[in-house]
Amino acid sequence: MSANSSGVVKVGVIQQANTADTDANLAKSIAQIRVAAARGAALVVLQELHRGLYFCQQEDVDQFDLAEPIPGPSTQVLGQLAKELNIVIVASLFEKRATGLHHNTAVVLERDGSIAGKYRKMHIPDDPGFYEKFYFTPGDLGFQPIETSVGKLGILVCWDQWFPEAARLMAMAGAELLIYPTAIGWNPQDEQAEKDRQRDAWTTVQRAHAIANGVPVVSVNRVGHEADPAGGAGLDFWGSSFVAGPQGEFLYRASIDQEETQVVDIDLGRSEDVRRIWPYLRDRRIDHYGDLLKIYRD
Repeated sequence: MSANSSGVVKVGVIQQANTADTDANLAKSIAQIRVAAARGAALVVLQELHRGLYFCQQEDVDQFDLAEPIPGPSTQVLGQLAKELNIVIVASLFEKRATGLHHNTAVVLERDGSIAGKYRKMHIPDDPGFYEKFYFTPGDLGFQPIETSVGKLGILVCWDQWFPEAARLMAMAGAELLIYPTAIGWNPQDEQAEKDRQRDAWTTVQRAHAIANGVPVVSVNRVGHEADPAGGAGLDFWGSSFVAGPQGEFLYRASIDQEETQVVDIDLGRSEDVRRIWPYLRDRRIDHYGDLLKIYRD
């Protein structure tokens, strides 16, 4: 399916709670992928680091044992599943590229079981409860959409979703769909009003990427409480996975606290219609955007 195509793609969204049992987590994902495929999904998206707990709450060298090469065990299993079910799968893995060199990597498995491409997370957070810089080297593959049988997929990961530049560059390269595997949650000790503001901001900024670029967005988050190994408050992942159309309209919204598997129809042809009447790409003033290459304008 080429850019500006007019087909409807059925997208499976799997919102999942995880445990420390990586094999059980993967088995749960596989079972739900089968459910989505049985409901007609041609593309299935999993959440960020779906094989395990979100281990970045603390800096712990033993967690590097969870990393794996790409291609490797997970891509082999998921590739075989993609081929069996004749679907495209977006997975999210802790990639071991070399000893001492790791990435937070999304990988796309094509219908024939092959790896269509991968994206290494570019923006790496380093905040209380999200110590990702300890584990992940920033990506070096840039913002390049992945060509698949269901369209040109602009894969980005979690923290990337807060940066309009990432979404724009994917759209400028022809992405027909922006996809964000995610692991984000609240500090349980925060007041409810602050929790609501955080979740609303998360949803709003991604809907804005859909609007500003005239492309649909698929964002898939995890649910459930995950304890802090060091005894802190832990994280309550807020779920709320969603699919938005090219004007930011909700096509699907998941719950805050329940596991869900949903198949959503996305009409990629609407982007053509929307961009004709909202021509943001046409009216960009790139001749005056040079300062965007600066860290700050003093």
